[in-house]
Amino acid sequence: MLRNLLVFCVLLSIRAYARLFYRHEQEWVNEEPLDDRWPPYRIVAILNHTSLFEFLLAGQVPTRFLWRMASHCTVPIADITIQRPVIGLFWRLVAANVVPISRERDRTWEEVLASVDDPEAMIIILPEGRMKRRGGLDKHGKPLTVRGGIADLIRVSPEGKMLLAYNQGLHHIQAPGEGRPRFFQPVRLRLEQIDIGPYRARLLEGLDSDQMSRFRKRVVADLTARRDRYCTSDHGGTDGPESEWRGAEHPRAFY
Repeated sequence: MLRNLLVFCVLLSIRAYARLFYRHEQEWVNEEPLDDRWPPYRIVAILNHTSLFEFLLAGQVPTRFLWRMASHCTVPIADITIQRPVIGLFWRLVAANVVPISRERDRTWEEVLASVDDPEAMIIILPEGRMKRRGGLDKHGKPLTVRGGIADLIRVSPEGKMLLAYNQGLHHIQAPGEGRPRFFQPVRLRLEQIDIGPYRARLLEGLDSDQMSRFRKRVVADLTARRDRYCTSDHGGTDGPESEWRGAEHPRAFY
């Protein structure tokens, strides 16, 4: 319980910092929950991973969501990030259970899947597993693709809701490899709420237990299509000016 309170205080501090120094704009692509009454999501997937400063997205969530993060949330984070002396300690304090994972399907990933057994569990994941650089590719020069791990979570999760968070890009604040962030910039986010049961049933249709690799491919294809539909080009990139906010005529502005 003491750790839960510590994490909650850290998250409140992060949200206060994000709201003090940045302008937040939010748009729901389907039905929007009532303010501060978000349902108890089972899975939260942040798509379009562009910066380690994605903790700024905490500026857009209600207090009860932060408490769930502090009390019932599991966050898998790359072991190479956790091993960093300062930033690793920071990331260990963003959820009740932070699991360092390798790039392989090993016991570290099994620990994440096992956390789903808790009926109160919420898992926050960045399905691409790596960051987009300014050129639009990852550090190895490859396109940023959704990986199949999230399909495992959807397959083993009970009925519940999933939140897809479409990050509109943070390179205008801090890109991978840069030092200090730029303040007083917009942080833009689109959100979509999905019922896991019907979604999983649709993608499992026609498959048997020996065809789970096809289920993974279906999930990856679907989430990739949604990301490409709802994520704009990163601010300051080659595809558009920093002020671009495609398709969002009336975003909900916090500040």
